[in-house]
Amino acid sequence: MATVLLVRHGRTTANATGVLAGRTAGVALDAVGRQQAARTAARIAAVPLVALVTSPLERCRQTARAVLEAQSGSPVVTVDRAVTEADYGEWQGRKLADLAKEPLWRTVQANPSAVVFPGGESMQHMQSRAVDAIRRYDAAVEAEHGPGAVWVAVSHGDVIKSVLADALGMHLDLFQRIAVGPASVSIVRYGEHRPEVVASNTESGDLAWLAAAPAPSGDAAVGGGAGHDEVVAPSAEDGEPQTAGS
Repeated sequence: MATVLLVRHGRTTANATGVLAGRTAGVALDAVGRQQAARTAARIAAVPLVALVTSPLERCRQTARAVLEAQSGSPVVTVDRAVTEADYGEWQGRKLADLAKEPLWRTVQANPSAVVFPGGESMQHMQSRAVDAIRRYDAAVEAEHGPGAVWVAVSHGDVIKSVLADALGMHLDLFQRIAVGPASVSIVRYGEHRPEVVASNTESGDLAWLAAAPAPSGDAAVGGGAGHDEVVAPSAEDGEPQTAGS
């Protein structure tokens, strides 16, 4: 089975000021977000990517560009609205502090499967379009490049949370239990029998082991398995070797 790295865009000017950007045009990474994107790109640099799919919104394109610039190869790049931000409708562009006073806010927190944003889409639709797209791209990547292939999808917080919830077999109403920080990397493999969530919301740590690891088996390892071999990677700070995950 192929491996997908779900990357959230770095922090934006809207994130920093507590505004729900939604699909507003021109929302870019701030200085912190650019640093976060560069850090994530450096983490992924040791992994040869065969493909990258990104949301069309600027903040995701910027993050995707950082990832691509750190690659030694040339992954196939696709821009797809199926992994774009939720359509928050009339909520878009408003302060989160004000939205928290709306009656719908409580439903978003406790029963998101019932939410339809006024003038926008439902959270169920957001999840279904995103999950369908990720699974479709993953199957295509594996068919073309084999079960050891790794690819990246650059998307948004709620979208990635909904994809992880599906992979974990969680009802959408439980997806608020999942955290997905700016520029975080989550790792999913879609096997013959079930998806496997390898990691969630990681913000640091070496990923070079993905390049060296053998193609994963479709069966779950009873007892937890042996994991992957240690991979020695240069430290970003002093050039000294460190073990994976340090």
